[in-house]
Amino acid sequence: MRDVLEPEASRWRHLIDTFAAVVARAGYGQIMLPVLEDLGVFTRIGDATDVVTKEMYDFTDKGGRHIALRPEFTAGVCRAYVQHRPTTPWKVWYAGPNFRYERPQRGRYRQFEQVGVEVLDVDDPMVDVEVIALGWEFFSRLGLRRVELHLNSLGEPADRLAYTEALRTHFESRLDQLSEAARETLARNPLRVLDSKRPDDAAAIASAPSITEFWSESAAEHYGAVRDGLRALEIPFIENTALVRGLDYYRRTTFEYVGGTLDSAQNALGGGGRYDGLVADLGGPQTSGIGFALGVERTLLACDDEGVFPAGDSAVEVYVVDTTGGAEASLVAARLRAAGFSCEQAFGQRSLKSQMKSADRSGAQVAVLIGPDEHQAGTLTVRSLRGQSGQTTIDAGDLVEHLRRVIAVTCE
Repeated sequence: MRDVLEPEASRWRHLIDTFAAVVARAGYGQIMLPVLEDLGVFTRIGDATDVVTKEMYDFTDKGGRHIALRPEFTAGVCRAYVQHRPTTPWKVWYAGPNFRYERPQRGRYRQFEQVGVEVLDVDDPMVDVEVIALGWEFFSRLGLRRVELHLNSLGEPADRLAYTEALRTHFESRLDQLSEAARETLARNPLRVLDSKRPDDAAAIASAPSITEFWSESAAEHYGAVRDGLRALEIPFIENTALVRGLDYYRRTTFEYVGGTLDSAQNALGGGGRYDGLVADLGGPQTSGIGFALGVERTLLACDDEGVFPAGDSAVEVYVVDTTGGAEASLVAARLRAAGFSCEQAFGQRSLKSQMKSADRSGAQVAVLIGPDEHQAGTLTVRSLRGQSGQTTIDAGDLVEHLRRVIAVTCE
Protein backbone atom coordinates (compact mmCIF):
# COMPACT_ATOMS: atom_id res chain seq x y z
CA MET A 1 0.00 0.00 0.00
CA ARG A 2 1.25 3.49 -0.65
CA ASP A 3 0.56 7.20 -0.41
CA VAL A 4 -0.35 9.19 -3.54
CA LEU A 5 0.74 12.83 -3.39
CA GLU A 6 0.37 15.80 -5.69
CA PRO A 7 0.59 16.14 -8.63
CA GLU A 8 -0.15 12.42 -9.08
CA ALA A 9 -3.25 12.66 -6.89
CA SER A 10 -4.72 15.30 -9.21
CA ARG A 11 -3.88 13.05 -12.15
CA TRP A 12 -5.86 10.20 -10.54
CA ARG A 13 -8.81 12.53 -10.01
CA HIS A 14 -8.64 13.71 -13.61
CA LEU A 15 -8.58 10.09 -14.83
CA ILE A 16 -11.68 9.26 -12.78
CA ASP A 17 -13.41 12.42 -14.05
CA THR A 18 -12.58 11.39 -17.62
CA PHE A 19 -14.03 7.93 -17.03
CA ALA A 20 -17.17 9.37 -15.44
CA ALA A 21 -17.71 11.67 -18.41
CA VAL A 22 -17.45 8.78 -20.89
CA VAL A 23 -19.86 6.43 -19.12
CA ALA A 24 -22.35 9.08 -17.95
CA ARG A 25 -23.10 9.91 -21.58
CA ALA A 26 -24.27 6.31 -21.98
CA GLY A 27 -26.67 6.58 -19.04
CA TYR A 28 -24.58 5.10 -16.23
CA GLY A 29 -25.10 6.51 -12.72
CA GLN A 30 -22.55 6.34 -9.94
CA ILE A 31 -22.79 3.85 -7.08
CA MET A 32 -20.72 4.21 -3.91
CA LEU A 33 -20.26 0.91 -2.10
CA PRO A 34 -18.96 0.19 1.41
CA VAL A 35 -15.37 -0.96 1.70
CA LEU A 36 -16.43 -3.68 4.18
CA GLU A 37 -18.95 -6.41 3.37
CA ASP A 38 -20.07 -9.65 4.99
CA LEU A 39 -17.60 -12.34 3.99
CA GLY A 40 -20.36 -14.32 2.29
CA VAL A 41 -20.75 -11.63 -0.38
CA PHE A 42 -17.29 -12.38 -1.67
CA THR A 43 -17.21 -16.13 -1.21
CA ARG A 44 -19.82 -16.19 -4.00
CA ILE A 45 -16.97 -15.15 -6.30
CA GLY A 46 -15.88 -18.78 -6.17
CA ASP A 47 -14.11 -20.97 -3.64
CA ALA A 48 -11.60 -22.05 -6.28
CA THR A 49 -10.23 -18.55 -6.92
CA ASP A 50 -7.09 -17.12 -5.36
CA VAL A 51 -9.05 -13.98 -4.45
CA VAL A 52 -11.15 -16.02 -2.02
CA THR A 53 -8.65 -18.65 -0.88
CA LYS A 54 -5.50 -16.54 -0.51
CA GLU A 55 -5.93 -12.82 -1.06
CA MET A 56 -8.87 -11.47 0.96
CA TYR A 57 -8.34 -9.37 4.06
CA ASP A 58 -11.02 -10.94 6.27
CA PHE A 59 -11.54 -10.82 10.02
CA THR A 60 -14.13 -11.01 12.78
CA ASP A 61 -15.29 -7.60 14.01
CA LYS A 62 -16.25 -6.60 17.56
CA GLY A 63 -19.80 -7.77 16.99
CA GLY A 64 -18.66 -11.26 16.03
CA ARG A 65 -19.40 -10.77 12.31
CA HIS A 66 -17.02 -12.29 9.76
CA ILE A 67 -16.34 -9.47 7.31
CA ALA A 68 -13.85 -8.64 4.58
CA LEU A 69 -12.31 -5.67 2.85
CA ARG A 70 -13.69 -5.78 -0.66
CA PRO A 71 -11.32 -7.45 -3.15
CA GLU A 72 -13.48 -6.41 -6.14
CA PHE A 73 -16.64 -4.44 -6.95
CA THR A 74 -18.97 -6.75 -8.89
CA ALA A 75 -20.15 -8.87 -5.96
CA GLY A 76 -20.90 -5.74 -3.95
CA VAL A 77 -22.91 -4.25 -6.82
CA CYS A 78 -24.95 -7.45 -7.04
CA ARG A 79 -25.51 -7.41 -3.27
CA ALA A 80 -26.75 -3.81 -3.55
CA TYR A 81 -29.09 -4.86 -6.36
CA VAL A 82 -30.57 -7.67 -4.25
CA GLN A 83 -30.95 -5.34 -1.27
CA HIS A 84 -32.42 -2.28 -3.00
CA ARG A 85 -34.12 -3.76 -6.09
CA PRO A 86 -33.62 -0.69 -8.33
CA THR A 87 -35.49 -0.19 -11.59
CA THR A 88 -33.92 -2.17 -14.40
CA PRO A 89 -31.97 -2.13 -16.56
CA TRP A 90 -29.61 -0.95 -13.83
CA LYS A 91 -26.50 0.73 -15.25
CA VAL A 92 -23.93 1.89 -12.73
CA TRP A 93 -20.31 3.02 -12.59
CA TYR A 94 -17.91 3.14 -9.65
CA ALA A 95 -14.46 4.22 -8.56
CA GLY A 96 -12.50 3.42 -5.45
CA PRO A 97 -10.00 1.17 -3.69
CA ASN A 98 -9.99 -2.62 -3.42
CA PHE A 99 -7.74 -4.78 -1.27
CA ARG A 100 -5.94 -8.05 -1.94
CA TYR A 101 -3.10 -9.66 -0.04
CA GLU A 102 -0.88 -10.54 -2.98
CA ARG A 103 2.75 -10.11 -3.94
CA PRO A 104 3.37 -6.46 -4.89
CA GLN A 105 4.88 -5.83 -8.32
CA ARG A 106 5.07 -2.97 -10.78
CA GLY A 107 1.45 -1.95 -11.25
CA ARG A 108 0.18 -4.28 -8.49
CA TYR A 109 -0.46 -3.12 -4.94
CA ARG A 110 -2.35 -4.58 -2.00
CA GLN A 111 -4.58 -1.51 -2.04
CA PHE A 112 -5.41 -0.68 -5.64
CA GLU A 113 -7.79 1.73 -7.32
CA GLN A 114 -10.33 0.69 -9.95
CA VAL A 115 -12.98 2.28 -12.12
CA GLY A 116 -15.68 0.22 -13.78
CA VAL A 117 -19.27 -0.31 -14.88
CA GLU A 118 -21.96 -2.94 -14.38
CA VAL A 119 -25.28 -3.54 -16.17
CA LEU A 120 -27.89 -5.77 -14.57
CA ASP A 121 -31.01 -7.38 -16.04
CA VAL A 122 -30.19 -7.02 -19.75
CA ASP A 123 -29.73 -10.32 -21.58
CA ASP A 124 -28.71 -8.94 -24.96
CA PRO A 125 -25.34 -9.24 -26.73
CA MET A 126 -25.64 -5.59 -27.75
CA VAL A 127 -25.20 -4.52 -24.14
CA ASP A 128 -21.98 -6.58 -24.13
CA VAL A 129 -20.90 -4.50 -27.12
CA GLU A 130 -21.81 -1.25 -25.37
CA VAL A 131 -19.90 -2.15 -22.23
CA ILE A 132 -16.77 -3.22 -24.14
CA ALA A 133 -16.95 -0.10 -26.32
CA LEU A 134 -17.09 2.19 -23.28
CA GLY A 135 -13.78 0.82 -22.00
CA TRP A 136 -12.26 1.18 -25.45
CA GLU A 137 -13.46 4.80 -25.71
CA PHE A 138 -12.05 5.61 -22.28
CA PHE A 139 -8.58 4.40 -23.23
CA SER A 140 -8.83 6.38 -26.47
CA ARG A 141 -9.78 9.51 -24.52
CA LEU A 142 -6.62 9.11 -22.43
CA GLY A 143 -4.58 9.00 -25.63
CA LEU A 144 -3.54 5.34 -25.35
CA ARG A 145 -2.90 3.70 -28.73
CA ARG A 146 -1.16 0.44 -27.79
CA VAL A 147 -4.06 -1.23 -25.99
CA GLU A 148 -5.34 -4.55 -27.32
CA LEU A 149 -8.83 -5.93 -26.75
CA HIS A 150 -8.88 -9.71 -26.18
CA LEU A 151 -12.23 -11.46 -26.54
CA ASN A 152 -13.56 -14.91 -25.68
CA SER A 153 -16.68 -16.74 -24.52
CA LEU A 154 -16.84 -19.33 -21.75
CA GLY A 155 -20.20 -20.53 -23.03
CA GLU A 156 -23.18 -21.49 -20.91
CA PRO A 157 -22.62 -23.04 -17.45
CA ALA A 158 -22.92 -26.58 -18.86
CA ASP A 159 -20.41 -25.71 -21.60
CA ARG A 160 -17.97 -24.35 -19.06
CA LEU A 161 -18.35 -27.41 -16.84
CA ALA A 162 -17.69 -29.80 -19.73
CA TYR A 163 -14.69 -27.73 -20.83
CA THR A 164 -13.30 -27.67 -17.30
CA GLU A 165 -13.40 -31.45 -17.11
CA ALA A 166 -11.77 -31.77 -20.52
CA LEU A 167 -8.97 -29.49 -19.35
CA ARG A 168 -8.57 -31.50 -16.17
CA THR A 169 -8.12 -34.68 -18.19
CA HIS A 170 -5.72 -32.99 -20.59
CA PHE A 171 -3.48 -31.46 -17.94
CA GLU A 172 -3.50 -34.51 -15.66
CA SER A 173 -2.10 -36.53 -18.57
CA ARG A 174 0.73 -34.00 -18.87
CA LEU A 175 1.68 -33.34 -15.25
CA ASP A 176 5.35 -33.70 -16.13
CA GLN A 177 4.96 -30.68 -18.47
CA LEU A 178 3.49 -28.42 -15.76
CA SER A 179 5.23 -26.29 -13.17
CA GLU A 180 4.58 -26.99 -9.50
CA ALA A 181 2.42 -23.84 -9.29
CA ALA A 182 0.34 -24.98 -12.26
CA ARG A 183 -0.19 -28.41 -10.70
CA GLU A 184 -1.50 -26.70 -7.54
CA THR A 185 -3.82 -24.56 -9.67
CA LEU A 186 -5.02 -27.64 -11.55
CA ALA A 187 -6.19 -29.22 -8.30
CA ARG A 188 -8.38 -26.17 -7.58
CA ASN A 189 -9.49 -24.96 -11.00
CA PRO A 190 -8.23 -26.37 -14.33
CA LEU A 191 -9.41 -23.24 -16.18
CA ARG A 192 -6.94 -21.07 -14.30
CA VAL A 193 -4.00 -23.09 -15.62
CA LEU A 194 -4.64 -21.32 -18.93
CA ASP A 195 -3.72 -18.02 -17.21
CA SER A 196 -0.17 -19.17 -16.55
CA LYS A 197 2.55 -17.05 -18.15
CA ARG A 198 5.31 -19.42 -16.96
CA PRO A 199 7.46 -20.86 -19.80
CA ASP A 200 7.35 -24.30 -18.17
CA ASP A 201 3.59 -24.49 -18.80
CA ALA A 202 3.53 -23.16 -22.37
CA ALA A 203 3.63 -26.50 -24.21
CA ALA A 204 0.82 -28.11 -22.20
CA ILE A 205 -1.35 -25.00 -22.59
CA ALA A 206 -0.71 -24.79 -26.33
CA SER A 207 -1.96 -28.35 -26.84
CA ALA A 208 -5.01 -27.94 -24.62
CA PRO A 209 -8.52 -28.25 -26.12
CA SER A 210 -10.30 -25.04 -27.12
CA ILE A 211 -13.45 -23.72 -25.49
CA THR A 212 -14.92 -23.31 -28.99
CA GLU A 213 -15.30 -27.10 -29.15
CA PHE A 214 -17.74 -26.98 -26.22
CA TRP A 215 -19.97 -24.01 -27.06
CA SER A 216 -23.68 -24.68 -27.20
CA GLU A 217 -25.61 -23.24 -30.14
CA SER A 218 -26.93 -20.35 -28.02
CA ALA A 219 -23.45 -19.52 -26.71
CA ALA A 220 -21.98 -19.51 -30.21
CA GLU A 221 -24.82 -17.28 -31.44
CA HIS A 222 -24.32 -14.83 -28.58
CA TYR A 223 -20.57 -14.65 -29.17
CA GLY A 224 -21.08 -14.13 -32.89
CA ALA A 225 -23.41 -11.19 -32.22
CA VAL A 226 -20.83 -9.58 -29.93
CA ARG A 227 -18.11 -9.95 -32.56
CA ASP A 228 -20.36 -8.48 -35.25
CA GLY A 229 -21.27 -5.56 -33.01
CA LEU A 230 -17.65 -4.71 -32.29
CA ARG A 231 -16.76 -4.92 -35.98
CA ALA A 232 -19.66 -2.59 -36.81
CA LEU A 233 -18.16 -0.06 -34.37
CA GLU A 234 -14.71 -0.63 -35.93
CA ILE A 235 -13.24 -1.72 -32.60
CA PRO A 236 -10.37 -4.14 -33.28
CA PHE A 237 -10.12 -7.26 -31.14
CA ILE A 238 -8.09 -10.44 -30.82
CA GLU A 239 -9.95 -13.71 -30.31
CA ASN A 240 -8.19 -15.40 -27.40
CA THR A 241 -9.65 -18.80 -26.52
CA ALA A 242 -7.32 -19.08 -23.51
CA LEU A 243 -8.86 -16.01 -21.88
CA VAL A 244 -10.80 -17.19 -18.81
CA ARG A 245 -10.42 -14.26 -16.37
CA GLY A 246 -9.68 -14.77 -12.69
CA LEU A 247 -13.11 -15.16 -11.10
CA ASP A 248 -15.47 -18.13 -11.15
CA TYR A 249 -18.69 -16.24 -11.86
CA TYR A 250 -17.93 -15.48 -15.54
CA ARG A 251 -19.93 -17.13 -18.33
CA ARG A 252 -20.39 -16.37 -22.02
CA THR A 253 -18.61 -13.12 -22.96
CA THR A 254 -15.22 -12.48 -21.36
CA PHE A 255 -12.80 -9.76 -22.41
CA GLU A 256 -9.61 -8.07 -21.35
CA TYR A 257 -7.81 -4.84 -22.23
CA VAL A 258 -4.08 -5.55 -22.55
CA GLY A 259 -1.41 -2.85 -22.32
CA GLY A 260 1.09 -3.25 -25.11
CA THR A 261 3.89 -1.55 -23.16
CA LEU A 262 3.61 -3.48 -19.88
CA ASP A 263 5.41 -6.62 -18.74
CA SER A 264 3.63 -9.68 -20.09
CA ALA A 265 3.01 -11.09 -16.59
CA GLN A 266 1.14 -7.97 -15.47
CA ASN A 267 -0.12 -6.46 -18.72
CA ALA A 268 -3.88 -6.53 -18.15
CA LEU A 269 -5.23 -2.99 -17.70
CA GLY A 270 -8.59 -4.50 -16.79
CA GLY A 271 -11.40 -6.58 -18.15
CA GLY A 272 -14.69 -8.22 -17.41
CA GLY A 273 -17.49 -10.29 -18.77
CA ARG A 274 -20.91 -11.77 -18.11
CA TYR A 275 -21.93 -13.13 -14.71
CA ASP A 276 -25.58 -14.07 -15.24
CA GLY A 277 -25.85 -16.27 -12.13
CA LEU A 278 -24.20 -14.08 -9.49
CA VAL A 279 -27.31 -12.16 -8.37
CA ALA A 280 -29.16 -15.45 -7.80
CA ASP A 281 -26.18 -16.77 -5.82
CA LEU A 282 -26.59 -13.76 -3.51
CA GLY A 283 -30.25 -14.51 -2.86
CA GLY A 284 -31.86 -12.47 -5.63
CA PRO A 285 -33.83 -13.48 -8.71
CA GLN A 286 -32.17 -14.97 -11.75
CA THR A 287 -30.64 -11.83 -13.30
CA SER A 288 -28.21 -11.28 -16.15
CA GLY A 289 -25.20 -9.06 -15.62
CA ILE A 290 -22.11 -7.79 -17.38
CA GLY A 291 -19.39 -5.31 -16.52
CA PHE A 292 -15.71 -4.53 -16.31
CA ALA A 293 -13.17 -3.05 -13.92
CA LEU A 294 -10.02 -1.19 -14.93
CA GLY A 295 -6.91 -0.69 -12.81
CA VAL A 296 -6.01 2.96 -12.30
CA GLU A 297 -2.37 2.29 -11.40
CA ARG A 298 -1.69 0.09 -14.43
CA THR A 299 -3.56 2.43 -16.75
CA LEU A 300 -1.42 5.35 -15.61
CA LEU A 301 1.73 3.24 -16.06
CA ALA A 302 0.64 2.57 -19.64
CA CYS A 303 0.05 6.31 -20.10
CA ASP A 304 3.58 7.00 -18.82
CA ASP A 305 5.02 4.41 -21.20
CA GLU A 306 3.19 5.94 -24.17
CA GLY A 307 3.85 9.53 -23.06
CA VAL A 308 0.17 10.50 -22.83
CA PHE A 309 -2.18 11.88 -20.16
CA PRO A 310 0.52 13.72 -18.16
CA ALA A 311 0.01 15.11 -14.68
CA GLY A 312 -1.59 18.53 -14.93
CA ASP A 313 -0.10 21.79 -13.72
CA SER A 314 -1.29 22.20 -10.15
CA ALA A 315 0.27 25.66 -9.73
CA VAL A 316 -2.00 28.43 -8.50
CA GLU A 317 -2.60 31.51 -10.67
CA VAL A 318 -2.26 34.26 -8.06
CA TYR A 319 -0.21 34.62 -4.89
CA VAL A 320 -1.09 37.38 -2.43
CA VAL A 321 1.78 39.00 -0.55
CA ASP A 322 0.84 41.19 2.45
CA THR A 323 3.29 43.07 4.67
CA THR A 324 0.56 44.87 6.64
CA GLY A 325 -0.34 42.00 8.96
CA GLY A 326 -2.18 39.49 6.75
CA ALA A 327 -5.81 40.49 7.23
CA GLU A 328 -5.97 42.27 3.87
CA ALA A 329 -4.45 39.23 2.13
CA SER A 330 -7.27 37.03 3.44
CA LEU A 331 -9.90 39.40 2.06
CA VAL A 332 -8.20 39.70 -1.34
CA ALA A 333 -7.64 35.92 -1.61
CA ALA A 334 -11.30 35.17 -0.75
CA ARG A 335 -12.45 37.68 -3.35
CA LEU A 336 -10.25 36.19 -6.06
CA ARG A 337 -11.32 32.61 -5.29
CA ALA A 338 -14.97 33.65 -5.44
CA ALA A 339 -14.25 35.15 -8.88
CA GLY A 340 -12.83 31.84 -10.14
CA PHE A 341 -9.09 32.26 -9.68
CA SER A 342 -6.87 29.76 -7.89
CA CYS A 343 -5.10 31.75 -5.22
CA GLU A 344 -2.68 31.29 -2.33
CA GLN A 345 -1.61 33.75 0.32
CA ALA A 346 1.34 34.11 2.64
CA PHE A 347 1.03 33.51 6.37
CA GLY A 348 3.12 34.28 9.43
CA GLN A 349 3.81 37.99 8.78
CA ARG A 350 7.08 37.19 7.06
CA SER A 351 9.24 39.71 5.26
CA LEU A 352 8.51 40.83 1.70
CA LYS A 353 11.58 38.96 0.43
CA SER A 354 10.52 35.73 2.14
CA GLN A 355 6.96 35.99 0.86
CA MET A 356 8.14 36.65 -2.70
CA LYS A 357 10.28 33.50 -2.57
CA SER A 358 7.16 31.54 -1.60
CA ALA A 359 5.22 33.21 -4.40
CA ASP A 360 7.84 32.14 -6.94
CA ARG A 361 7.90 28.55 -5.63
CA SER A 362 4.11 28.34 -5.88
CA GLY A 363 4.28 28.60 -9.66
CA ALA A 364 1.79 31.47 -9.67
CA GLN A 365 1.62 33.67 -12.75
CA VAL A 366 1.30 36.91 -10.79
CA ALA A 367 1.75 38.20 -7.26
CA VAL A 368 -0.60 40.75 -5.73
CA LEU A 369 1.33 42.95 -3.29
CA ILE A 370 -0.22 44.74 -0.33
CA GLY A 371 2.14 47.06 1.50
CA PRO A 372 1.54 50.03 3.81
CA ASP A 373 1.40 52.48 0.88
CA GLU A 374 -1.10 50.35 -1.06
CA HIS A 375 -3.20 49.80 2.05
CA GLN A 376 -3.41 53.52 2.78
CA ALA A 377 -4.14 54.49 -0.85
CA GLY A 378 -6.67 51.69 -1.54
CA THR A 379 -4.50 50.27 -4.32
CA LEU A 380 -2.77 46.97 -5.10
CA THR A 381 0.42 46.18 -6.99
CA VAL A 382 0.27 43.32 -9.49
CA ARG A 383 3.70 41.88 -10.34
CA SER A 384 4.33 39.36 -13.12
CA LEU A 385 6.19 36.24 -11.98
CA ARG A 386 6.40 34.44 -15.32
CA GLY A 387 7.48 35.56 -18.77
CA GLN A 388 7.88 39.28 -19.18
CA SER A 389 8.69 41.01 -15.91
CA GLY A 390 6.96 44.15 -14.74
CA GLN A 391 4.39 45.41 -12.30
CA THR A 392 1.31 47.63 -12.31
CA THR A 393 -0.44 49.53 -9.54
CA ILE A 394 -4.24 49.53 -9.77
CA ASP A 395 -7.25 50.48 -7.69
CA ALA A 396 -8.23 47.61 -5.39
CA GLY A 397 -11.72 47.53 -6.87
CA ASP A 398 -10.31 46.88 -10.36
CA LEU A 399 -8.29 43.78 -9.37
CA VAL A 400 -10.63 41.07 -10.70
CA GLU A 401 -11.12 42.69 -14.11
CA HIS A 402 -7.41 43.41 -14.40
CA LEU A 403 -6.46 39.81 -13.66
CA ARG A 404 -9.06 38.53 -16.14
CA ARG A 405 -7.20 40.45 -18.81
CA VAL A 406 -3.75 39.17 -17.89
CA ILE A 407 -4.53 35.56 -16.86
CA ALA A 408 -6.30 32.92 -18.96
CA VAL A 409 -8.90 31.71 -16.49
CA THR A 410 -12.47 30.42 -16.61
CA CYS A 411 -14.36 32.44 -14.05
CA GLU A 412 -17.58 31.33 -12.42
